[in-house]
Amino acid sequence: MASNTGEIVQESLDALMDDHSFLPELDGMERQRAFSSLHSILSTPDHVKKTYLRVARENGEVERIPAFRVQHNTILGPYKGGIRFHETVSEKETGNFAALMTLKNALHEVPFGGGKGGVIINPRHYTNKELNLVCKKYVQNFNETLGPDKDIPAPDMGTGEREMDWMMGEYKNIHPGYPYRGSFTGKSVINGGSLGRKEATGKGVYFTFRYMFHDFVKNREKWLRELDNRFAQNAIKHIDKKLSVAVQGFGNVGSVAAREAQQCQYLNNKVIAVSDHNVMLYNADGLDITNLIDFSKDHKGDLPTNEEELNEAGVKASTHHRDDLLTLDTDVMILAALEGQIHEKNMKDVKAKVIVEAANAPVTSEADSFLSDNGVIIIPDILANAGGVIVSYLEWLQGRETQFLTEPEVYDRMFDKMKATFDTIYPQFYGDPFPLRQNCYIQAVMKISIITYRQGKLY
Repeated sequence: MASNTGEIVQESLDALMDDHSFLPELDGMERQRAFSSLHSILSTPDHVKKTYLRVARENGEVERIPAFRVQHNTILGPYKGGIRFHETVSEKETGNFAALMTLKNALHEVPFGGGKGGVIINPRHYTNKELNLVCKKYVQNFNETLGPDKDIPAPDMGTGEREMDWMMGEYKNIHPGYPYRGSFTGKSVINGGSLGRKEATGKGVYFTFRYMFHDFVKNREKWLRELDNRFAQNAIKHIDKKLSVAVQGFGNVGSVAAREAQQCQYLNNKVIAVSDHNVMLYNADGLDITNLIDFSKDHKGDLPTNEEELNEAGVKASTHHRDDLLTLDTDVMILAALEGQIHEKNMKDVKAKVIVEAANAPVTSEADSFLSDNGVIIIPDILANAGGVIVSYLEWLQGRETQFLTEPEVYDRMFDKMKATFDTIYPQFYGDPFPLRQNCYIQAVMKISIITYRQGKLY
């Protein structure tokens, strides 16, 4: 698996070069030139914008905080991607995520391009008033690039509906009399947000796994048994098995995915471990996820860390170091924290047979190759965590039409869109030697390349 956008695009184009059903009009040197142009276009962003936000702290100090907005590609539609508030934000990371957003939208047939934003702060160290100012300054400084038909941000790590409400409010102030509801997605429902948006990513993450092992694998068991494919053999072993599940990250995505796993009526799951930035909780018989969610809501999003807090939460569990979850003996591991969690130093200790990437890039390229070679099924971020952007698209549409869907309607449309992708990708994955991630990249690059060619962008 490639580690950066240029390598991802090149590997995908290499796989497509000899497939003459792809762009059959191109042959010989003309085909080579077109593929070289496609690599150049798709491996670089359209715009990289950096600024410093001037923020007056409540203690009287003034800070200049670095902030980014990277706009990768608009061949499918306006730039679309979240804004991350985190101290590890960097221009390189933001650019890579912007490119992956382009590929994700293409894979799931969402008519957006890819963008991404970031601010280098730890939001826990700022007051609400200060964070409000950060959000306003972000919109002010990137005002010329944002808009419902230009670049539409959404929440990411460290931001949520509150920050999107603040940002849309500032956009409205700057552009009086102009349409504003579609300028940001992931807003609160009362402020024009979509029902179901907050839980969409977590629900989509678990649905991706459930669809593979219930809807797809069970229905194609005979075909899978006939395949000489390490991934197919791994999948078959999990049919009708009581599956142990571990979830790294207990924020908005991880907690919802854990609850979906616990309550699933189609697969026999038990969530044996969850972790956050403080602790891992473990119970071989299964944790009470509902009680843990209730506790975290009342404790600034944190899990219980000692016996007293476990008793308060009404949860039976032992406490361990947070990183112990990564090497836990479990069937399924859902990674919903930060990028780079499984890497060269710990990959040989990973025991999970199935890994679901709820976060962006939680498995490094070295670890991805090693684990895939050993038959571990990795459901990649580009496939698993698309529920958020799909519902963001529905929110954007609702804002333009001022007609709003019910929560069941939102999830039905989200799942239908994800099913269409699965029904294309899963048969290719089990029938071909490529890992699932590479299949997704090839499909996305193929879609973008065809449209780029059709729009005459290769001349």
